[in-house]
Amino acid sequence: MGIATLTINLNALRANWRRLNSMSGTETAAVIKADAYGLGADRVAATLADEGVQSFFVAVAEEGAAVRKALGEGPTIYVFSGHMEGDTHLIAKYNLTPLINSTDQMLRHAKLMKNYSFGIQLDTGMNRLGMEPTEWEAVRDIALPLEPKLMLSHLACADEPAHPMNRQQLKTFEKMTKGLSVPRSLAATGGILLGEEYHFDLTRPGIGLYGGDPFRDAEPVVSIDIPVVQIRDVEIGESVGYGNTWHASTVRKIATVSAGYADGILRAMGPKTALYAKSINCPIVGRISMDLIGVDVTDATETPKSLTLLNSKQTIDHLAHNAGTIGYEILTSLGARYERRYDEG
Repeated sequence: MGIATLTINLNALRANWRRLNSMSGTETAAVIKADAYGLGADRVAATLADEGVQSFFVAVAEEGAAVRKALGEGPTIYVFSGHMEGDTHLIAKYNLTPLINSTDQMLRHAKLMKNYSFGIQLDTGMNRLGMEPTEWEAVRDIALPLEPKLMLSHLACADEPAHPMNRQQLKTFEKMTKGLSVPRSLAATGGILLGEEYHFDLTRPGIGLYGGDPFRDAEPVVSIDIPVVQIRDVEIGESVGYGNTWHASTVRKIATVSAGYADGILRAMGPKTALYAKSINCPIVGRISMDLIGVDVTDATETPKSLTLLNSKQTIDHLAHNAGTIGYEILTSLGARYERRYDEG
């Protein structure tokens, strides 16, 4: 087989949700937008629903429709982008719950879907999605009689526990929702870790489910194994890859593996990243190209047929650090070319 294998450990996914759920002390939902961060929303959603998850969050209505097909009726599927123009049919057909973000969306929903479920997203300072305090005051008399299912906001700096923005947003959220009987949600993964006062009625972990920071106790969910296409001896002074950026200082054994930046293995991570032959660290040499990577396997104890990029020793956050980015980008960049396998453990 010439393509890399991406394995998703569903037992680790379950374990991560259970841990976050035990911290929440309230309903714990799951964010499965962007195809469950690239891991397959249908399988991830079905696994978590079997674990007891009753509420799921997606970015857009089209994602919600796909998740509803996978889950059937029952769970609530919230749509962060709300009730966009043209979404009415999808919302109705697939029983989605849009999170209303603006006056225009509120009026659209009230006019076209008065008897359909919805939630309200509030902007408490992030300036990304949701109604600001003055806008919410202007529409609350329209919204509240229609019985919103959830009031939600999002923390901008939850991965930095000491950041003053966290408490500022908490106070703003409490002020905007004071006296309402509608269930409330503020905490994603980082918010769960901030403590009970951020949890309210529903938490909605995303990256923590999939093994990423800031949930450092998470079990690794994803592993990547890449087949070796060819191995050659490289003499002193010879180079590997585009641009002649790496030269052998001694005779080295170099494996060419079948993956590259087309598979989401970012070029920037190359100089700091290794692959593994079992437990042996084998550094990347030369530039990562579209479909191929050079790896120094001189120290491997036997000739490898494949090498591992992601494992318990080198997680998505290690790769993110090596590339100067975040674990979210690593996960969601993993391309369509992988053979995806689901390990029930």
